[in-house]
Amino acid sequence: MKDKVRVIPTSLLFPFILVTSLFALWGFANDITNPMVAAFKNILLISNFESSLVQFAFYGGYCLMAIPAAMFIKRYSYKTGILVGLGLYAIGCFLFIPAGNAMAFWAFLVAYFIMTCGLSFLETTSNPFILSMGPEVTATRRLNFSQAFNPIGSLTGMLVAKEFILAKLNPATEADRLALQSTDQQALASIQSADLDVVSGPYILLGVVVLVFFIVFLISRLPKEQKANTSVPENSNKATFKRLLGSKRYVTSVLAQTFYVGVQIMVWTFIIQYAELELGMSKAEAQGYNMVAMAIFVSCRFICTYLLKFFKPSVLLACLACGGMAFTLGAIFIHGIVGLYSLVAISACMSLMFPTIYGIALNGLGDDAKLGSAGLILAIGGGSILPPLQGLLIDKADWFGEMLSSVRVSFVLPLLCFLFIMLYALNCYRMARAAK
Repeated sequence: MKDKVRVIPTSLLFPFILVTSLFALWGFANDITNPMVAAFKNILLISNFESSLVQFAFYGGYCLMAIPAAMFIKRYSYKTGILVGLGLYAIGCFLFIPAGNAMAFWAFLVAYFIMTCGLSFLETTSNPFILSMGPEVTATRRLNFSQAFNPIGSLTGMLVAKEFILAKLNPATEADRLALQSTDQQALASIQSADLDVVSGPYILLGVVVLVFFIVFLISRLPKEQKANTSVPENSNKATFKRLLGSKRYVTSVLAQTFYVGVQIMVWTFIIQYAELELGMSKAEAQGYNMVAMAIFVSCRFICTYLLKFFKPSVLLACLACGGMAFTLGAIFIHGIVGLYSLVAISACMSLMFPTIYGIALNGLGDDAKLGSAGLILAIGGGSILPPLQGLLIDKADWFGEMLSSVRVSFVLPLLCFLFIMLYALNCYRMARAAK
């Protein structure tokens, strides 16, 4: 009788726990930031498109740093990559101090950008590191388990955003602030300064927490065999990229990940605008629905990870994409609270997507996974491109008048993303069957 294959070997349990903790740490950063799109819009009196540049800067850092991070960890080690990531993460958080003092939106965008250059290092390093911590046959399950702790950090970030930022902002409405802009600019500046201090506070404390993580990783021993082979010729990177670009499964996985991240950020960013514009809710109340969405996401992540024992990843992914399309149609065409419930329910269908696409893409790549992971982290750039496009639709797309508001029309973008993911999953299933 064969021994049961362990998902996580006992000898690697401590480093597995340590690296898995990072998944919650960047989840916190992601989801304390999503509600800031609505916050900056009201504080600084800017458009939906301009305020969504927060997401452009935040996820743009992933795009810029993904490939350099992958090349860095290939030359050095996973541990060194994690330390660089934590260092940049902390610097970005502490830059909120001068940004708040300057009361300049561009300075906050710079802080977000540097922060996510660090997050790009962390994700590019941690995902393949987790995949390598045990047998390849259990790699996808292992990554799904680690990724299950990401939304726990996200839910905590949402709670902090709701209770310590949105609820503490000055209650003056956009109309009140516009009136002050023309009658008492000094009073408006005072309100804006106080609000920006409220926004900055949690990020500064986060910087302190990240520094603690930096020290813990600095003094901890991670598996030495995970260090990259520095004797590999530099031109091997070119050969690796050539192999990756020649893999249809890998290339389509990067595209699918781009659309998935885009749809995730759009749904979680614009729940607040949907609840405000469709139902007249306050930002803090609307953020409560965002937290419900994340709680559903967390629960379904664990449930779907268990279901992977019985279903092929591509099959489950296709089913969830179909569900995501159905709920998105509900958010578009059903008015009122039921439409909001449909929008919240989308999170159940998104729960498995990121790690499953990641696992499918890197399965069997061996050492190429270090650079292969860069393309998948680069794909997080979908979160920098698609939300501003949706914000532009909310600002401009009054195509159907009262029958279909611009905020509901804007969710056609998530609908198209789910359609692509469904087609990708079905294609992966067909390729897997053909390979047998």
